[in-house]
Amino acid sequence: MIILGIDTCGREGSLALVRSDDNSSEMLEQVSLAGRTYSAQVIPQLAAALERQKLAKDAIDLYAVASGPGSFTGLRVGIATVKALADVFAKPVVEVSVLEAMAYCSRKRGGRVVAVLDAQRAEVYVGEYEVGGDLPKLERELLMSQAEFVALLHGAETRVSTSDESVLVFLSQAGVAAELIARPSAAVIAEIGAHKLRAGITVLPELLDANYIRRSDAEIFSAPKLGIATEKK
Repeated sequence: MIILGIDTCGREGSLALVRSDDNSSEMLEQVSLAGRTYSAQVIPQLAAALERQKLAKDAIDLYAVASGPGSFTGLRVGIATVKALADVFAKPVVEVSVLEAMAYCSRKRGGRVVAVLDAQRAEVYVGEYEVGGDLPKLERELLMSQAEFVALLHGAETRVSTSDESVLVFLSQAGVAAELIARPSAAVIAEIGAHKLRAGITVLPELLDANYIRRSDAEIFSAPKLGIATEKK
């Protein structure tokens, strides 16, 4: 089975071609994508990778896409690309949260892990997972202020992982221990996609949507004009 993994959520992204069977996954190729130019890069880079691997466009058996949280523009590029390709070639789709992928990278140690990403504006994206098997078990994902997150952690026996040095710095200043891990690549997204496909966890292309966790600035700043409440739920 050939899997295409795509991550366009962050400042930098990647796409990967992975061959997977019931027992293992092998990365065939991974290509870095420069941020802010995803829309101009994804299709040409994918076409070039397929050519280098001597694979036809319809050789991809599964599309796995990082669904967020992250850049609103970047997310839309990755999601739209996967929707179009899956629709044209009638192949299954899997969505993978970046927080979920971070927890997956910590699975060998088992137990409960809290994955954290910098959401800017003194806020963090938080994903709480139980890990140990093939797939992390989601408890919840949410947006919190840094102060709320620190208060949540104090006195709790919790393993915290982040791929953002900025998160590590503020947690250290607050006296909270955390581990800095590499941001999961598109190859990891593809590997998780293989597990999800075997577990029957797929999504129809037309129902694929971004996991923003936070609303866009356009929604937030237009809310008062439209008479929409802006309080967090």
